[in-house]
Amino acid sequence: MHTMAGQEITSTKTAVETGGDMAEKTLDRSDVDSTNTRSSLPVAEKPKQTWRSYFWDTFDKSPEERRFLFKLDAVILTFASLGYFIKYLDQVNVNSAFVSGMKEDLGLYGNQLNYMITCWTVGYVVGEIPSNMLLTKIRPSIWIPACEVVWSVLTILLSKCQTAEQIYVLRFFIGLAESAFYPGMQFVIGSWYRKDELAKRSCIFHASGAIGTMFSGYLMAAVYTLDGRDGYRGWQWLFIINTAISLPIAIAGFFFFPDIPEITRAWWLTKDEIALAKKRMELEGRANRGTYTKAKFRKIFTSWHIYALTLLYIFFNNGSNYGGQPAFALWLKQEGYSITAINSYPTISAAITVIFTYIYAWTSDSLFKGARWPPMIFSGVVNIITNVSLAVWDIPVGWKWFCFLIGVIGGGISGLTFAWAHEICSDDNEERALVVATMNEMAYVVQAWLPLIIWQQVDGPRYQKGFITMVFIAAGLIVTSLVIRVLHHKERARKTQPTNLA
Repeated sequence: MHTMAGQEITSTKTAVETGGDMAEKTLDRSDVDSTNTRSSLPVAEKPKQTWRSYFWDTFDKSPEERRFLFKLDAVILTFASLGYFIKYLDQVNVNSAFVSGMKEDLGLYGNQLNYMITCWTVGYVVGEIPSNMLLTKIRPSIWIPACEVVWSVLTILLSKCQTAEQIYVLRFFIGLAESAFYPGMQFVIGSWYRKDELAKRSCIFHASGAIGTMFSGYLMAAVYTLDGRDGYRGWQWLFIINTAISLPIAIAGFFFFPDIPEITRAWWLTKDEIALAKKRMELEGRANRGTYTKAKFRKIFTSWHIYALTLLYIFFNNGSNYGGQPAFALWLKQEGYSITAINSYPTISAAITVIFTYIYAWTSDSLFKGARWPPMIFSGVVNIITNVSLAVWDIPVGWKWFCFLIGVIGGGISGLTFAWAHEICSDDNEERALVVATMNEMAYVVQAWLPLIIWQQVDGPRYQKGFITMVFIAAGLIVTSLVIRVLHHKERARKTQPTNLA
């Protein structure tokens, strides 16, 4: 295109050839200026990494990119972490309530807790894939906060339940509303961050779930002192206070959430920063939003991506949390500990999980040069050791404490599994959205029925069938992560082969 000095150009028609077809595209003055801006954006094609990146990846970036990432982290990570915190808080509160008087008050002496967890899981499963597919058409800044508001309101209604059946219904719809959040936020995070940044952000986001578990225990221990106040039992106050915490966070999302780079209208980002965001994703090979077609579905379902990554997440999700059962708390209750201790001591294991989540993220991004599989191998080995010990059961009390405290650190690799999925599916936006949702979806499909077989409430706290099954699931996690590593290496080699030949 030629430009004459001193002459204002109102529009220029250019022909763009794609696969032999000619399409006309109009470029005005703003398009030209935008193109020139993008070409001079302060972002490196390959991120520079020195020893400072081992602490935080922004230290080696340009001042402009550092400023952009600071704002992005301040909003996205804060909103994602607070959102996942309240999501997990409202998900696991039924466990804290169950061991703190709800069981006795409502006469839940069978497998009702299993059914409560299953009803939530079924709702979660039903909503996940449709929700993530909608995120490629609807603004995340509207859809995700709206779902948060719904589950926050439904949570307070649990305090008025008088029967297990009423709780089943509410738990289903809470799960349905919550299904939008985790895979949706992972999709959004994968739409803003580069490979050297992704694992840390995904894991910081995921760690907030463990913090939610911790806080639920502390909160139950605290609100138990309200037992009898205004006619409500302590466990009922837990649901009321959960909503009081959750609802303001959900409403704030409507005003701060930035959507994804290509459609963002975030008031706290400048035009240059939005252009920088788009350029960063272009350098990562992340595709923009497109449409679902028969050809695209065929491509997705004939690739190994959706099957191997889904299997990996099934092994992770069903091998790190005792099927949603409060195994540690039930053992403490059997041993005669107080309500405060029963709710407080299990939070230590959640705190350890948070620490290991950060260790996994930082070592993956720095020490292992972006490799995601080494922490997965480590967590699988730890799961095998601790679950073999708990299956034996008659072990020294000190070692049993160690197994309960360390046995859930595998929960910290969730962010790495999604970071890996974003990288593997980076060149197709719709595939990435569908794969991320399917990973979470199928993991919870398995979780809907597996605990009813191996984590039955009446077997607790000695869930021998469950502990034995966890050993085989951990072995499956190790094998699957190694298989994905091999397949991904082969795929990258095929993609770079024409370039090398040229």
